[in-house]
Amino acid sequence: MSENTTLHAGFTAKILAVLDALEAEGALPPESPRTNVTVEPPRDPSHGDLATNAAMVLAKQAKTNPRELAGKIVEKLTADPDVESAEIAGPGFINLRLSDAAWLRELAAIASLGGDYGRSTIGGGSRVNVEYVSANPTGPMHMGHCRGAVVGDALSALLEFAGHAVTREYYVNDAGGQVDVLARSAYLRYREALGEDIGEIPEGLYPGAYLVPVGEYLAKELGDKYLGADEADWLPIFRAEAVEKMMDLIKADLALLGIHHDLFSSEAALHAAGKPDEAEAWLRKHDLVYDGILEAPKGKTPEDWEPVELPLFRSSRFGDDQDRPIKKSDGSWTYFGADLAYHMQKAEGADELIDIWGADHAGTVKRIKAAVAALSEGQGQPIPFDVKLVQMVQLMRAGEPVKMSKRSGNFITIANMVDEVGKDVVRFTMLTRKPEAQMDFDFAKVVEASKDNPVFYVQYAHARIHSTLRKAAAEGILPSDQVLDRLGAEEIALVKEAAQFPRVVEAAAKAREPHRIAFFLYDLAAAFHAFWNMGNDDPSKRVILTQDAELTAARLFLVTQIGQVIRNGLMLLGVEAVEEM
Repeated sequence: MSENTTLHAGFTAKILAVLDALEAEGALPPESPRTNVTVEPPRDPSHGDLATNAAMVLAKQAKTNPRELAGKIVEKLTADPDVESAEIAGPGFINLRLSDAAWLRELAAIASLGGDYGRSTIGGGSRVNVEYVSANPTGPMHMGHCRGAVVGDALSALLEFAGHAVTREYYVNDAGGQVDVLARSAYLRYREALGEDIGEIPEGLYPGAYLVPVGEYLAKELGDKYLGADEADWLPIFRAEAVEKMMDLIKADLALLGIHHDLFSSEAALHAAGKPDEAEAWLRKHDLVYDGILEAPKGKTPEDWEPVELPLFRSSRFGDDQDRPIKKSDGSWTYFGADLAYHMQKAEGADELIDIWGADHAGTVKRIKAAVAALSEGQGQPIPFDVKLVQMVQLMRAGEPVKMSKRSGNFITIANMVDEVGKDVVRFTMLTRKPEAQMDFDFAKVVEASKDNPVFYVQYAHARIHSTLRKAAAEGILPSDQVLDRLGAEEIALVKEAAQFPRVVEAAAKAREPHRIAFFLYDLAAAFHAFWNMGNDDPSKRVILTQDAELTAARLFLVTQIGQVIRNGLMLLGVEAVEEM
């Protein structure tokens, strides 16, 4: 392995080279497929450092039994000086134990690669469009948007780190009825800004005080020109202005979380450009849309159900339970019809699409997947499309749920949350559970200084490392890689934990699961704290040994690299690695 090759990548390459050699010798047929060959730590660490299923996967093509093929692989691997032992387990798995020298070289690789340690090229530059947040532009960002925003942003960073070209997209739903409600609400505040007593906010309008500045802005810009005017005269203007101001507010809220999108796509612009009509024409041409009558909804009788002929998309052909209308009876587009055209537009500039949705949209997953399958198939290249559903977060204070209502204007905004507990706490906490799992966010617990709070536990590990380095520097001792052979079993065990990072990055990127990085960081922090705490019981295990500057320098080099891996992981989550707490 070269110094800049990570151990995981290096051993994967070595095993593939062994398979090439066996092909050359005739023990394996030419061009045996390797896609299912894995190289990863065994589930039980007592079995070794790495395990491969190569013999299990390729035995059938080699027309031999897996243990016999494993024997040939083991024979070549044991000739490698980095392999301390190679054993065949069970039906043909191969378990490897690596030399300390191999792990110490990995420590040097972390130092050499620095912020690039763990970076991968598995994405191959493929273009991935990740659409996330996409909240209706009718008010500030609130807690209901927060988790999906963080998951989408962390996933985008992870995919970039793994070699993909990522476009972060926000779809602005600025063409629906809720935007007209926003415009009417802004008009009310406009009248108020011009001195009118508006009394109580009428039912059906947005009552939030966040619209007061919008009304004031409109009054300043437009004067009293639209006071008492017909709605038809002012509605389009107030709609456009209110959406623009709400999007400015939303972008500012997202920036508090460190979230910035590359592209904002407008639903209104989509309609203005005739994209839904283009999509319908294409779908009709390929017999994917037809005029038909929907079945009566469950519970409806012929007396209270009037069948209407509508243009229906053949989504049942793609796994949906029924065909879906793309237009309403009045000729306007259904949300699904517009969404279908939007995804067609996205697919023109991407190799893969990922949508981050709230769990309340679960019912539409099948039909939109069917639509993308149809459209991409028609373009000659099926585009992978994944929808990640994110569960809502229950806000708690001291164990009691916090009640919120967006319509009444009573809700906790992202700005409120960041102001109270900080950006890093919000972001890390949102990634401490799988997105599809329910989550409680207790304002007291997320700032608790304890092992049970993953945010604190990981940040404290990084801060503790920097505190140690400062103390050592004050005593004239600096990290050094000159005597790493002084490090023992406990130190090597910590290196092994950190060395999982490149593999975890690739696995998390392939699975599209950024929370795996948070889980890894917690485990690495736990391993570091355990290593540190050994010095409390045995002074010889302390990082700083004033009587042994050489060993101290080696241990300082070790903990410096642990800090680097923690920093790299936190960077993917959009969390700062603090140096003091």
